[in-house]
Amino acid sequence: MSLSVSAADIDDQALLQELCRWVEIETPSRDVEAVNRLADRVEEIAKQAGFDIERLPGTLGFGDILAVRSPRPAGSNEKSVLILAHLDTVHAVGVIGEQLRLRQEGDRFYGPGIYDMKSGALMALEAMKLAVARGTRMPVDLVFVPDEEMGSLSSRAFMEELAKNAGYALVVEPARDGGKVVTSRKGVAMYDIVVHGRAAHAGARPQDGRSAIRAAARLVLELEALNDADRGITVTVGTIQGGTGRNTVPAECRMQVDVRVPDAATAEEITAKIEAMRPVDPDISFDISGKMNRPPFAQSEEGMRLFEVAAGIAADLGIALEGMSTGGGSDGNFTAALGVPTLDGLGADGAGPHTFQEHIYVSSLAPRTALLANLMISLEAR
Repeated sequence: MSLSVSAADIDDQALLQELCRWVEIETPSRDVEAVNRLADRVEEIAKQAGFDIERLPGTLGFGDILAVRSPRPAGSNEKSVLILAHLDTVHAVGVIGEQLRLRQEGDRFYGPGIYDMKSGALMALEAMKLAVARGTRMPVDLVFVPDEEMGSLSSRAFMEELAKNAGYALVVEPARDGGKVVTSRKGVAMYDIVVHGRAAHAGARPQDGRSAIRAAARLVLELEALNDADRGITVTVGTIQGGTGRNTVPAECRMQVDVRVPDAATAEEITAKIEAMRPVDPDISFDISGKMNRPPFAQSEEGMRLFEVAAGIAADLGIALEGMSTGGGSDGNFTAALGVPTLDGLGADGAGPHTFQEHIYVSSLAPRTALLANLMISLEAR
């Protein structure tokens, strides 16, 4: 395959310098001002490159959504290459000065959100500049969302609207397990459950009480019994809180439940079972709220053909690209569920997402940015 962009075309030191600037703007999902400051910087770079900008004011307590588009004729409805990135991180403001200082140690560069996924977001913007300058067969839409780490609650509808006119979706979440890209992801459901019982004095009138914690303990076992490793089903009660004091029969207990499923049929089966759960004690009640947050990103034939194109480009760049499935969700779940061929994990290689050891491998920046650019150039309407 003839490459339009090589790794030598990427100024990795300039890229790293700009990346440091992005990481220094700490952007926890709920810090609207901070997320929007980074969006301001992204918009500035995109305007300098001559791209069209659409910025949607934030909703639901999140920052703005920023869409960067390659120029195209007015009224054009040509299918696009849709690229998905997010600017928010899980790290709190101040982490960069204490637990996760911005620093380089050999090939590793540490910083909050540097791996998940500010490096991928910046790489996508740089690759788009190179691709458009050399000529793409399809328009390119690059979307930066403010709330992916919180489930993309405010941005999902916008991404799905763009996906309706997308020929392909490229997601610049970080690479996995030594540089692998993601060809499928499990669907994710989130449930909040409140168990209601009846309070009573634990010593004087215990018979009058109905323990919400005891009922919750039974429910935890029922939920966790849905786990099935062979079928790829995981159900995890992640938090549980209940009671008001040691000498009171607890009247309430709350829990948060995480569900991961491999396909739509399994999603329907497992969510139906959870939503149908009932207490054995008639004096106990359950309030179960929640639903599928991200639909399953199932592997498709068109998705695998997209992977094969990427693998061919990667081989010419000296990268032995491998695909994998993962249990974590991303915005790629939304595009894949709509039938758009989707390839994920195209960001930088590294490790330690969501931890104080989060880092990228600097050596991955240039070749993987070139991979992105060549993908944008080579893809054509189906």
